[in-house]
Amino acid sequence: MKKAVLLLLAVYASLQVFSQTSNLVFYSQNGEKFYIILNGIRQNEKAETNVKVTGLPQPYYKVKVIFEEKTLGEIDKTLNFNPGTETVFSVMKNNKGEFVVRWQSEVPIAQAPPPAQGQNVMVYTQTAPTGNITYTEQTTTTVTTATPGANVSMSVPGVNMNVNINDPAYMGATTTTTTYSTTTTTTASDYNDHYPQNNVPALSPGRAHIKNDCWMATNSSEFEGIKKNISSNGFDDTRLSQAKTIIQKKCLTSYQVKDICKLFGFESTMLDFAKFAYDWVYDQDNYYVVNEAFSFESSKTELNNFISAY
Repeated sequence: MKKAVLLLLAVYASLQVFSQTSNLVFYSQNGEKFYIILNGIRQNEKAETNVKVTGLPQPYYKVKVIFEEKTLGEIDKTLNFNPGTETVFSVMKNNKGEFVVRWQSEVPIAQAPPPAQGQNVMVYTQTAPTGNITYTEQTTTTVTTATPGANVSMSVPGVNMNVNINDPAYMGATTTTTTYSTTTTTTASDYNDHYPQNNVPALSPGRAHIKNDCWMATNSSEFEGIKKNISSNGFDDTRLSQAKTIIQKKCLTSYQVKDICKLFGFESTMLDFAKFAYDWVYDQDNYYVVNEAFSFESSKTELNNFISAY
């Protein structure tokens, strides 16, 4: 009876964790304004320097940061964080002068500070704001002009002369440099309009072979059901067949693939699924974590060699 109660408490606690939502805070260290895109959906209507998104149901998100100043470019990153927390990320330049998103801090939501002054707070949405993205570009033009030399009066016995010297090299000539700054504002169509099919951004060359076009990872509670479905099969071959079918229909993360690998009894089956899943996984850049499921170095090496072939 005691074990049953403890098991029920453990299940309840896990369900509580999976049902918790999270907050994300993004701020620029040097005051650059930006838009936040989560899983292909823009969150803030206008560019801000400090953005807080609340009510996030998943622990994994694809994030794109688009700067208002177009010349600063964009940032792409996959973020992982704990449910029920408020995690702060800094938008900053690294040692190479490139803009990056860096983890700063994480606290339980109950301990999170109130919104900062000037912070733009919004609830996570899967429907993009109606306003379009506005870019600004600064153009600087420098003009150098020369002022003619002053009139010079020369006195020669018997002759009066008044000479005007126009060459700046002569005494009395000056040069003036004037800088003109022009700000051009352009409004682009909304981020989501560029990718009308499921809001999927164009894949980078390293991801070009991914076979599915999903842009939102399977949430934790749904994934628990997927694991139970696979585990309900008594043999590895049946579990493998079921797992392969599921990953072609669901957006699973590298971490979730690792957990599925642990459901198999034989390492050869785990390796078979890990190779197959690489073509379908949601976040290939995190696929190194799948190696943690293997006990033998030979399996890790074989998977790494398989991935390197791409």
